[in-house]
Amino acid sequence: MISRFLPTSLRRFLGVKVIPRPPSYLLLDQPGSLAPLLSAIERVDEVALDTEADNMYHYKTRVCLFQFLVGGDVILVDVLAPGMKLDPLWKVLEKKHLIMHGSDFDLRLLHDLCRFQPHSLFDTMLAAQLLGLQRIGLASLLEQHFGVALDKDGQKANWSKRPITQKLLDYAALDVWHLPALRDILTRELKRLGRLEWLEQQCRAQIVAGFEGFAPATENDWRIGRSERLRGPGLGVMHAVWHWRESQAQRLDTPPFKVCGNALLVKIAEAAEAGEPEAALFSQIFLGKRHDRIFPSLAAAIRAGLARDPRTLPRRPGRDPNHLSLTHAEIALQDRIRADRDRVAKKLSIEATLIANRAQLGMIARDPRRIEKVILPWQAALLRHEPTLKSLA
Repeated sequence: MISRFLPTSLRRFLGVKVIPRPPSYLLLDQPGSLAPLLSAIERVDEVALDTEADNMYHYKTRVCLFQFLVGGDVILVDVLAPGMKLDPLWKVLEKKHLIMHGSDFDLRLLHDLCRFQPHSLFDTMLAAQLLGLQRIGLASLLEQHFGVALDKDGQKANWSKRPITQKLLDYAALDVWHLPALRDILTRELKRLGRLEWLEQQCRAQIVAGFEGFAPATENDWRIGRSERLRGPGLGVMHAVWHWRESQAQRLDTPPFKVCGNALLVKIAEAAEAGEPEAALFSQIFLGKRHDRIFPSLAAAIRAGLARDPRTLPRRPGRDPNHLSLTHAEIALQDRIRADRDRVAKKLSIEATLIANRAQLGMIARDPRRIEKVILPWQAALLRHEPTLKSLA
């Protein structure tokens, strides 16, 4: 108990967790209330930004709350407030440098919301990865560097529920409060290791990827898990039960995984493929608290799938040239490049996939001359200096 009376700096030194005190903040939740935020952004060169969404609670993901740190002031924007018009915000924000943590999902959300694309970016999660840190979540980094422990309830909260509780607003404010100081700490370490340019390349690539938004739905999204192995009745059942789950999720306005998981869909399809009797197949299914209400419709979908000719299902998409099977020589080259990559990653104490993932290794092995088009310059430079690609130069 004595530790609570010690200065914060001493508590950090002693490894005592600091219960974070939320900064004061301004909540904008009325039509036409953006003026203070717009004025504040106009006066600065950089803005710390985070978003909260409701992807854990609704079928279609919505942005629910924006958190801004602008010139030392925290400003929260209730995106779902009736009459809230955000168009003026994007015009001033697109000119500013952003500090974010784990920006990929947020940037894709913002693209789909309003086609927003930032001018430049510092992503503290990408920085942590390039430093080889084992724990790269924001809560872990804040605890490590500032000794504060964030309330984890905010990570699972229903941000679309109104009114937003004081506890959640405090949590949201803390999400951006420490970002500039964390950026400064990570920048010093990146400079010391000569990896700051790596991060700049990663962030530019993140901006480009974010502007692509989320992948659009296709007629083959139902081909999940081990469904590739199905050829007979199980294929029709997989198509039917996947679409059943989508329709139920839309009707209930809940994420599909909360109706049932992929593992159950695959299990049902494989049982159908194996020719299990209907009673035995149905006995394996349990849908939680909604079982009695939605099982009859699932049973109907399974019967419809069994009756369908698999040849009438949507055709598989044509093979991507980049995913054609490698020749024996290309596989051998891929293995040698992978060995080089793993050796470099171990020396640098970073995850090997940060340099090149499996798909990228395959594309490089197929045509080493295209390496600069497959991975970023800093990644390509590391591999080019290794024996395998050096010998092909």
